Amino acid sequence: MSSNTVLVCGAGLMGHGIAQVCAVSGHDVFLYEPDRARAEAGLSRIAGNLERAVSKGRMSADDRAAALRRIRIADALGGAVAQCDLAVEAVFEDEAVKRSLFSELDQRAPEHTILASNTSSISITRLAAAVRPARRERFVGMHFFSPVPVMPLIELVRGAETSDETEAAIRDLASELGKQVIVSKDRPGFIVNRVLMPYLVEAMRACEEGLGTPEDIDTGVRLGLNHPMGPLELADFIGLDVCLHVMEVLYAGFHEPQFAPPPILRQLVDAGYLGQKTGRGFYAYPREAKA
Repeated sequence: MSSNTVLVCGAGLMGHGIAQVCAVSGHDVFLYEPDRARAEAGLSRIAGNLERAVSKGRMSADDRAAALRRIRIADALGGAVAQCDLAVEAVFEDEAVKRSLFSELDQRAPEHTILASNTSSISITRLAAAVRPARRERFVGMHFFSPVPVMPLIELVRGAETSDETEAAIRDLASELGKQVIVSKDRPGFIVNRVLMPYLVEAMRACEEGLGTPEDIDTGVRLGLNHPMGPLELADFIGLDVCLHVMEVLYAGFHEPQFAPPPILRQLVDAGYLGQKTGRGFYAYPREAKA
């Protein structure tokens, strides 16, 4: 896929990271946001990330300049989608929003274009129902992990009609991006979040019950289990609204108590305390550095 053009829909935390790794690996990229200022902000974050990579000796100034030249921002889908071989959706985890976007992409994209969703939990088969039947074999889940330039995993999720050729194309691209692929069936939460969310749920319940302070719970996991982050720190990093949504998807799919969102999580989200991105979650930010 070295000559392919990638359209990334969404320039937020995930979208700008996806655009960055695609451009660095040699792909031409359109970074789309209907609000041009958001697209420009995403491009600015990419430029800053690459400048830090240069300052640390991880890439040359010439490679940084070349990667930035490959990225074009777009505030309208028309011209961008007409040129893309792969369109990656990285918008908010709302099924209606995603389906509306995919319907528009399906109408505008060339027949050969693969449509991929970065969803962390929503059924790929349900999302694929927003496009024409003939397109569904070229519809796939391509779940990146944050921060995208650092995390080495892509969770590939096949919908009911995803073809072997589409899976092979995504595997090839993932290899070019330096990512490892795991393949999940189209089940609620896929592999990683199905395992992760009960762990976060239990940590939140322990905090809610006063079993320990957030600091003690996180320190216990970091030092006792040798995890790089504690569960409450991790939830704040992911975004408490995102955690709540994924837990709701899992609970609706399985009706098992280990997936039920704890009241403390709902209270924080209702209060607008969504974690690092709002400056407050289980912790207040910025935090003092850990010893």
